[in-house]
Amino acid sequence: MNDSSAKTATEWLASVAPDPRACREQWEDNPFATVLLPAGLRWDVLLVPGRLGYSAFDLLSRRVEMPGPVLADIGGTRIGFFVPPGSTDHRPPHNASRGAGFGTWICVPCPDRAAHGTRWLVPPDGTGTLNEPAVVEEVLHEAAARLTVA
Repeated sequence: MNDSSAKTATEWLASVAPDPRACREQWEDNPFATVLLPAGLRWDVLLVPGRLGYSAFDLLSRRVEMPGPVLADIGGTRIGFFVPPGSTDHRPPHNASRGAGFGTWICVPCPDRAAHGTRWLVPPDGTGTLNEPAVVEEVLHEAAARLTVA
């Protein structure tokens, strides 16, 4: 990620913070910090257990030329697919997944860094590109079926 795209991605993420300037300053002061950002405004996050999430991410990366943001914890226990706001208001696409939508908060690292246990598998590009919920649902079901057979 170059400096220009990192700045654009930072602006996009920080735009949902209660104080966007303070959010940007926090990352400028410590690029390895994480900040709490509200979900449900520009994006929801579909949270999936690590093994299923990594398998689904692999399938998504093969199916879509430019996936939207995908966040992972360093321990590999949870993957978060950023999807359009409102996408997680109904039943999540897979029984093992949970949605973080309006009224929830997500711990987010700076777009070009890993920080305090989280890292970007696909950082935001700053344009608002998100993962298509129907495609995420398809890859989750395919990944679950593959893991069941394995």
